[in-house]
Amino acid sequence: MLTAPDPTVRVLPPTNPGTRRRSIAHVVAAAVWPKLLAVTVLVVFWELIVLSGWKPSFVLPGPVAVAENLWQQLHGVVLWQAIGTTMGRAVTGFALAAVIGSLTGALIARNKLFRKAFGPLITGLQTMPAIAWFPFAIIFFGLSTTAILFVIVVGAVPSVAIGVISGVDHISPVLLRAASTLQLKSLALYRLVILPAALPMFVAGLKQGWAFAWRSLMAGELVVLVANTSSIGVLLENAQNLSDMPSAIAVMIVILAIGIVVDALFSTLDLRIRRRWGLLDDHDA
Repeated sequence: MLTAPDPTVRVLPPTNPGTRRRSIAHVVAAAVWPKLLAVTVLVVFWELIVLSGWKPSFVLPGPVAVAENLWQQLHGVVLWQAIGTTMGRAVTGFALAAVIGSLTGALIARNKLFRKAFGPLITGLQTMPAIAWFPFAIIFFGLSTTAILFVIVVGAVPSVAIGVISGVDHISPVLLRAASTLQLKSLALYRLVILPAALPMFVAGLKQGWAFAWRSLMAGELVVLVANTSSIGVLLENAQNLSDMPSAIAVMIVILAIGIVVDALFSTLDLRIRRRWGLLDDHDA
């Protein structure tokens, strides 16, 4: 006996693997081509300036000369050793800054007295240039990696702390009243309500803190030259001393590429968290 199909049952069409592959390729192409377009425009503009003869080639080399130099360095050992040293410092300094900044922000965010006392100080530290800390750091720690890490931490902690404070400030009062009704206090209140609600702003603070940490590190490696240690800053210093502009620009491209990759990771995490928290529409990228 035949029965009529249930109208409440939704039948999904079969998935075509080819369509799925095309959709993935479309997403990747949509994400990549604007970046390739921007790079192409910059390279063309760069080549036009070189062809104009505004500066001699040893002062402003063309994209081809810089690309050849970068290719040679990428196939060597020195550049990768320098990248390893620099990234090790970056990860260590930023991890310390994230822990200290998170604890500082959590202590200040819900305490009016601490906020009035230390809030302006944190804001002032964020506006202070990283280079201004190096005389103190060199005198106090000497020409060592510790001096560089100190400046990284001082430069990144305020951004992380402000991210936590801003996240707490933007928590819905309804959510806090509900937590009060459930008699959540101290650690339970932070663990179950405040920290999850403040997570989107916290990630934004981490992203900004990384930017400050990376800039502080690059300045530190140019100012604090640690003996018998290869780093990206040392490569830039050597290129300057030898007046080797292709090498200098090649290393600058490496610095820029690392910064873009890490920023993209933070942006991806930020998008996922905001979508999870219902702060982003499905069609937004």
